[in-house]
Amino acid sequence: MAATSAQDRTVLDRSPAGGPRSSWPAEEYAVGERAQGTQAQVVMGLHNNQFLALTAHSPE
Repeated sequence: MAATSAQDRTVLDRSPAGGPRSSWPAEEYAVGERAQGTQAQVVMGLHNNQFLALTAHSPE
């Protein structure tokens, strides 16, 4: 997978890391986006203590 910078990504969904379901809400959201053809992934946002479902912008 090619590396992308923070400016090349769009946050699709956020879920708190301290929530009872941990990363599951963001993972479920990313699965739904992938089913629609969006290349979504989940990462941990350390600066805000959240799991983020992200997509990279396609090159134009």
